[in-house]
Amino acid sequence: MAANNSGSEPRIPEDVTLEEEAEAEAKGKAPAASSATTTTMNRSGSRPQLDLSGAAIHGTLEDRNPTILLPNQSDDISHLALDIGGSLIKLVYFSRHADQPTEDKRKLSTKRRLEIFTGARRSYPVLGGRLHFVKFETGKLNECLDFISSKQLHRGGVDSPSWRSGAQPDNIVIKATGGGAFKYADLFKERLGVSLEKEDEMDCLVAGANFLLKAIRHEAFTHMDGQKEYVQIDQNDLFPYLLVNVGSGVSIIKVDGHGKFQRVSGTNVGGGTYWGLGRLMTECKSFDELLELSQRGDNSTIDMLVGDIYGGLDYSKIGLSASTIASSFGKTISDNKELSDYRPEDISLSLLRMISYNIGQISYLNALRYGLKRIFFGGFFIRGHAYTMDTISFAVHFWSKGEAKAMFLRHEGFLGALGAFMSYEKHGLDDLSAHHLVERFPMGAPYVGGKIHGPPLGDLNEKISWMEKFVQKGTQITAPVPMGAPATTGMGGFERPTSKGDILRSDASAALNVGVLHLVPSLDVFPLLEDPKTYEPNTIDLDHDEFKYWFTILSDHLPDLVEKAVASEGGTDDAKRRGDAFAHAFSAHLARLTEEPAAYGKFGLANLLELREECLREFQFFDAYVSIKQRENEASLAVLPDLLMELDSMDEEDRLLALIEGVLAANIFDWGSKACVDLYNQGTIIEIYRMSRKKMQRPWRIDDFDTFKSRMLKKDQPYKRALISVDNAGADVVLGMLPLAREFLRRGVEVVLVANSLPALNDITANELPEIVAEAAKHCGILRKAAEAGGLIVDAMAGIQGDTKDEPASVPLMVVENGCGSPCIDFRQVSSELAAAAKDADLLILEGMGRSLHTNLNARFKCDALKLAMVKNQRLAEKLFNGNIYDCICKFEPVS
Repeated sequence: MAANNSGSEPRIPEDVTLEEEAEAEAKGKAPAASSATTTTMNRSGSRPQLDLSGAAIHGTLEDRNPTILLPNQSDDISHLALDIGGSLIKLVYFSRHADQPTEDKRKLSTKRRLEIFTGARRSYPVLGGRLHFVKFETGKLNECLDFISSKQLHRGGVDSPSWRSGAQPDNIVIKATGGGAFKYADLFKERLGVSLEKEDEMDCLVAGANFLLKAIRHEAFTHMDGQKEYVQIDQNDLFPYLLVNVGSGVSIIKVDGHGKFQRVSGTNVGGGTYWGLGRLMTECKSFDELLELSQRGDNSTIDMLVGDIYGGLDYSKIGLSASTIASSFGKTISDNKELSDYRPEDISLSLLRMISYNIGQISYLNALRYGLKRIFFGGFFIRGHAYTMDTISFAVHFWSKGEAKAMFLRHEGFLGALGAFMSYEKHGLDDLSAHHLVERFPMGAPYVGGKIHGPPLGDLNEKISWMEKFVQKGTQITAPVPMGAPATTGMGGFERPTSKGDILRSDASAALNVGVLHLVPSLDVFPLLEDPKTYEPNTIDLDHDEFKYWFTILSDHLPDLVEKAVASEGGTDDAKRRGDAFAHAFSAHLARLTEEPAAYGKFGLANLLELREECLREFQFFDAYVSIKQRENEASLAVLPDLLMELDSMDEEDRLLALIEGVLAANIFDWGSKACVDLYNQGTIIEIYRMSRKKMQRPWRIDDFDTFKSRMLKKDQPYKRALISVDNAGADVVLGMLPLAREFLRRGVEVVLVANSLPALNDITANELPEIVAEAAKHCGILRKAAEAGGLIVDAMAGIQGDTKDEPASVPLMVVENGCGSPCIDFRQVSSELAAAAKDADLLILEGMGRSLHTNLNARFKCDALKLAMVKNQRLAEKLFNGNIYDCICKFEPVS
């Protein structure tokens, strides 16, 4: 981006790395954003035409790159939509990364063999990227316009071709809904040079709600007595339902299907009523401030309660407790007081309860009228505010006698904006399902009370620009981590930039409840799940005690992880600063989850571990253990030939047992386990491996080896294709999993090695695995021929050791990525490569604590499954098996 010549500080766009910022500061110009923002702009009133020539499908999830590259696309494909209401403006925009992955020979060969042509599933491409959610007060419309202008969202983003070229496109049209789309159309034209294409408000509300309930797994939840519980919605049983949108007023809509709905009722008493009366009766300057006041209020000083009428007693005959409100603001009739004599906090709470109870009652009466049991509440009145949701839920529960449920949506305020976004043609979002959308949370260092917690992050007033932050150089940055006053609960979780002169900053009071939605259209449901609807990856739920334990474990591991991450980047001052920022950010997220475990949706240990890896990547640490993995791979490959010779000298029964023992013994090498890290001080990798082998005495904690052996030795070719999910680099994959894979190849079974798409601790990745296989193949003809057949070794290798003349024609050995960047795996979201490979598979092997203990221990599949792991955590061993650390499992589950 060109330097700002006006003499003012240059703007910093989103996703700017510290390196770019420091370099730009040295050169006196603003850095370019690291990700391109692209979305659909309509030129001259017509839809943009997509040039599909040369389109290439990309399966990798590295850096969350686009899944489809359009090399000949000249137009800016961009999506931006607005919902301009009477009180608030809601903005949804889509961004995607600019850098494009390349297809290596291994991936192309694998795709040809597995017949992966995902482009055939639809006639137009779906761009991978992110959906962002932002809100502004309508009274501060200029801030919204400044935001759009600064990011150049109306021109495709700061990295779009039109922005880089300096071209000024004519007749840009963006989608908008709400009354403001009409009222402020001229202002948008004057300030931004864009035309607003108006979309029907009710159409957008329903389309947005249907999209969220279909595509976001933990979108809907109930909220009673302060307890949030997520509700899994069956897409086949979604309709009909009642949608209550509480904005300035209230619209009540009966939804019968996609595009099938009718507005059946409504009320003019809604969020605008609360905000309007609140402004008149208090000195609050914002809606959020008014809500915060209610947190500290006592409505009994203003409302007339049943107990006030009955001398403190309940009216039990008709089910009214003494604390039930008999008349909102009823006490003020008899009090000889002026408005100034009442606390603003009490006024705010009384208003909130009055309006919320009425909305809940009117909604239930309409549900009763149409025989509906499910009522979804949305709209910015709710804001994730616990008391508001409790009040509405109580009203629905009370009047329905517990038969109807009030449910809420995590993206509650963005239904209309999402619906307007959906109205763009051929963006493909209507085809997406829950496995295509992954919610991520922006990472940042906690900013509390005017300072960044922890040591300073650098000199010269250097700041970090986060994923969803909009700042100018030198301004204070508030992290998207909820660190507000203890009395303040969830306030909606969306940034609300407010102006202060020419500076835009983020609202420090806005807690993070909703993350950025990452669109990954190359993810699929694993086709071999026995029942995807009932599948739950997490073995253990994170209740309060369990989370407290893992909070301690992860916190204790954090200094070592930061040290490894900084070392992986050369130990530079920049890396140290980013390492500190990562530690502060991750610690803040842990603190938030400790306070409110359901803050980020339904959370299990797998999600917690993934949050850590995602946080590392946000701070540009893409492989913290890269040097350790390389060192351990080399050491293990050096002794592999001797191990293979030893195995070949055994008969098949002893060899099979030795192979399983070898997998379990090698699984001890896990840098995510403190107990195992401590072992590294007791000898070399090979010495530790041999020591571990000696301890692999049966019976194991779960020991189904004999059943597995019977199946394996039953016939010459026991299976057609085995999917083998690998875990750690070094001895784990080289001395454990490769010899096991070799045994299947020897028996004529196709083998697909499944590895992470992105690094996580010392786990091996799909990009690293082919090189290891190639090195191992130099000493083994079986591996060499299979790797050549599977495209892992494209050219004939020289210097091969071993005689292969008596070996049968080889079946292929392939490598696919799993779509994950975590030590665990959620089979509801796997790569298209893995889904295609599963088509002909009749055996699945899951290895490692993360993939077969923390997750998937109880998962059932449509094929035989073998789960192998060493338990490297004492608490987990006790909780799962009443066992001990270093216990092992060999769990074989033949398909019934």
